[in-house]
Amino acid sequence: MKILIIEDEQSLRESILSYLKGEGNICEVATTYRSALEKINLYSYDCVLLDLTLPGGDGLKILSEIKKLNKQEGVLIISARHSLDDKLSGLEMGADDYMVKPFHLSELKARIMAVVRRKNFSGSNLMAFNEINIDILAMEVKVNEKLIHITKKEYDLLIYFISNQGKVITKNAIAEHLWGDEIDMSDDFDFIYTHIKNLRKKLVEAGAKDYIKSMYGVGYKLENV
Repeated sequence: MKILIIEDEQSLRESILSYLKGEGNICEVATTYRSALEKINLYSYDCVLLDLTLPGGDGLKILSEIKKLNKQEGVLIISARHSLDDKLSGLEMGADDYMVKPFHLSELKARIMAVVRRKNFSGSNLMAFNEINIDILAMEVKVNEKLIHITKKEYDLLIYFISNQGKVITKNAIAEHLWGDEIDMSDDFDFIYTHIKNLRKKLVEAGAKDYIKSMYGVGYKLENV
């Protein structure tokens, strides 16, 4: 998953960042209202962790901006504000969940997973595309009920393609989603071709049809054959 952590408290931010990256997620951070707005307008995420008290502005205005842009990110508010009014305000404005500080990182992870499942997979732990089946919690991929072994990047690619099936996805969008905004420094996306080639090979060898199509000069698209 790709997660944006909007939090100005350094110790908490670094703890969350270390924990979630250790779980294999792509994480980016914003520490001020202005930097959070820039991230939201430039990039897309699976989940946004949103503190309400930020240098330069109110986190609820960030939430309002996400909704105004019609973005699909799940939003989990993490705040020291524990009044019922604050919680209701956040949820009524469109946040998917609300956690009061302090909290256990294991619970944070579980809440993030629940938000992403509700947003992208209709609340299910299972994801399917024809003969391809994915167990989101176990991070297992099966083709015709046979388990196949793929790398973490290949797994993330497959989830991304199935979540955007039928859409043309540019190489830049793939790189930014799977590697984060530091990929902006690169102008060579040949490594994406390698990952996609390996994923396609493993799926086809396991008995799946070749659903990932190259759109010359643009990017890739996953579609029914």
